[in-house]
Amino acid sequence: MDAHIKTRLIIISDTHGMNFSPADRPLQPADVAIHCGNLTDGSKLDEFRTAIQLLKDINAPLKLAIAGNHDFTMDIAAFEKKVAEATPPLDPVLVAKEYGAPEEARLLFEDAEDAGIMFLDEGTHHFTLKSGALLRVYASPYTPALGAWGFQYHPERGHEFSIERGVDIVVTHGPPKGIMDYTYG
Repeated sequence: MDAHIKTRLIIISDTHGMNFSPADRPLQPADVAIHCGNLTDGSKLDEFRTAIQLLKDINAPLKLAIAGNHDFTMDIAAFEKKVAEATPPLDPVLVAKEYGAPEEARLLFEDAEDAGIMFLDEGTHHFTLKSGALLRVYASPYTPALGAWGFQYHPERGHEFSIERGVDIVVTHGPPKGIMDYTYG
């Protein structure tokens, strides 16, 4: 980010399919809003729609979002595995109604790009803000866990976070290793 252009951020996380109440809606304008994952509680399409509305309601021209472990339908392999391993087998019509087809939740975010909402997959992303500032963001939804949620890796095997030199902001769903990362469940 250009060191000479002041940039105001709003950072939120773990809204779990809820929208702001009038009392807790951010009122101050920002240049960028960042949602650090767990947009939903159970990865249902209606929860993603609510999360998108929440982002639209923030007064910022650019809104960045990553998935969290609860947003497992965004992790297509995890979603398909979860459905395939369910006991008893799930009714495909009900799954499609509640969760959509693979990729359907991602399409909701593509449709929201005109509102300045960008869903970020893992990697480095570049943005030019309205102020002219150049912003380099590394994003990763991955967290260490032994569960059956999305975007997880085994804590003993680790995960390579390829954060490039010159990145301005790192957006992750979990904390840095060794800093308040007390759970594996």
